[in-house]
Parts: sequence; structure tokens; C-alpha cells
Amino acid sequence: MGNQIRLGIVGYGNIGRGVQTAVKQNSDMVLSYVFTRRNPETVQVNDDTIQVLHVDEIEKYTDKIDVLILCGGSATDLPEQGPQFAKLFNTVDSFDTHARIPEYFEAVDAAAKPNNKTAIISVGWDPGLFSLNRVYGEIALPQGSTYTFWGKGLSQGHSDAIRRVPGVKAGVQYTIPIEEAVQRVRNAENPELTTREKHIRECWVVPEEGANLEEIETAIKTMPNYFADYDTIVNFITEEELKANHSAMPHGGFVIRSGQTSENTNHVIEYSLKLDSNPEFTASVLVAYARAAYRMNKDGQYGAKTVFDVAPGLLSPKSAAELRKELL
Repeated sequence: MGNQIRLGIVGYGNIGRGVQTAVKQNSDMVLSYVFTRRNPETVQVNDDTIQVLHVDEIEKYTDKIDVLILCGGSATDLPEQGPQFAKLFNTVDSFDTHARIPEYFEAVDAAAKPNNKTAIISVGWDPGLFSLNRVYGEIALPQGSTYTFWGKGLSQGHSDAIRRVPGVKAGVQYTIPIEEAVQRVRNAENPELTTREKHIRECWVVPEEGANLEEIETAIKTMPNYFADYDTIVNFITEEELKANHSAMPHGGFVIRSGQTSENTNHVIEYSLKLDSNPEFTASVLVAYARAAYRMNKDGQYGAKTVFDVAPGLLSPKSAAELRKELL
């Protein structure tokens, strides 16, 4: 189809592979380019229609790509790549360090706006779809409280943190909501919950041969920003067990808004996700927002945007008339 939205991606890890999968379900789009920091010859995309190129060549392709999806990590990749590529392309990314979103937005906006580019940041399920549900909850129930629970699921950031502990060969971490806390929120009790009362963190660790298990456990449990504020369980296992039981990347969670419209009239809004593959689902959301970025750019809406700035109809391949007829 000549009028397909032409996509490129930067980075070919879990999210990049997820984008490749998602594009196959969206007939109005085509993925033609993968840009990588690795030697392109070592990156196997198993699709002859996709060119794999070194990221240093990306500036030659500004007129061949409608939207560039940034598939790098939030810790070090995106803070640099977001502003860098928003000068050249319409972009979508999944920057998810919540505390740093305001400054990241400003940096990307300063790059995109003067160059008439549209850059939608922090897309995925949290931030992303969960962010929208927090807003919808607040506007429908101004008097109330919002609760976000994550899991049960494998956290890529926390798993990475475990693997950096001396003596750890491999490992994963699961975030598990505490059922009693979830139930109290669903019962419209509006509890005030501490971090420790909402989630447990469970770690499955393969130690290096001869490593001190007590030292590893202490290092994990006292790690600031990751584990210190939680009840954390550390299990030591073999590499075989890790591979057999902990290779998938399931995740999910709930956003619950509990509030009152008048005295003794309670309401609870709940949105939940249960995902077999966190990166595949995130990538699928990124692809839908790439469609919106393309349309918004055509409409002259330049600069950085978030999910709050994107009308839902812009995400769908269906026309406005089809949406009114089928889904309204």
C-alpha cells in the first residue's frame, strides 16, 4: 500500500522485536528500517523487507521515515536519544522514569518544536494507559483516592538492579501486589497505604560459585530506591531453574479510583491488565501512538506530547465515522 505510515526503530532488544511483531497487525503501517549501535550484520531480524543499519547513518533517512520509534532504555538511552532524534524525526518512546518525566518532556520539546516535529513521550502501559485511567478516575470522582498496583509480574528494572549486585550471576524480580491492600481499596475503604503495605518484591537469584549468600541477600534487601522500602524475599536457585521457570516476561497491574459523589454514595473504578509479555504489549501501544504522531504532525501539532494530549480517535486505524458507528 502506497499510503502506509513508514516506521523506523532505534534499538532491537525486547521492545524493538515487539514493535516488529505489532506492525504485522496494523496494515496501515510498514517497518522498513532498524537502526542499531551494534554491527548491523550481527542483528538478525528474519525479514528481508527490513534494512538493518548502523545508527550513525540515521540522518540519511529523514525523508524515508514518517515516525521513528525509540526502543532503548530509560536509564541511559532515552535521555540522550529522545532530544537527539526529535530534531530529525517524529518520534514515540516509552520513557518510564516517572520522577524525571517533566524534565525529559522539556528537553524533547525544545528539540522537536523548532524543527516542526511531533514527539510523543512516555508511551506504554505505565506511564501510558494507566496514566489515562488515573486522569479518568480523578475527573469522574474528584473526591477520592487513586491507587496503582503493579504485578504480579517481572520487573525489568528491578531484575537489572539485582544482576548488578556482586556475586550474582543471574536473576529476576517479581513485583507482587498484597491482596489484603487491593481488597481494602476495592471495598471503598480509602485506606492510606505505605509503600511496604502495597507490594512485595520476590527475587530469584543465581549466585556465582562460592559467593556469600548472606551478603548477596543483605545487599539486595537494603538497596535504596529498589528494595529498602519493601518486604523483599530472596530465593537462591540454579541457572537451569531460572531458565525453565523464569524466562517469560509476564506483568500487569491495576489502577483503582475510589471516591464519593455524595455522603455515603461510594464508587470504585478499576482498570486492570494481565500480560503474558510486558515488552510485546508495550510495543503494541507504541505502534498505535506512532499512528497518532503521524496524524498530529500532519495537522501542525508540533513539539513534545504525552498521552494526555492525544485524542483517542487518532490512535485507531478506523475513521471518525466508523468509530461513531461501531464503538460509541
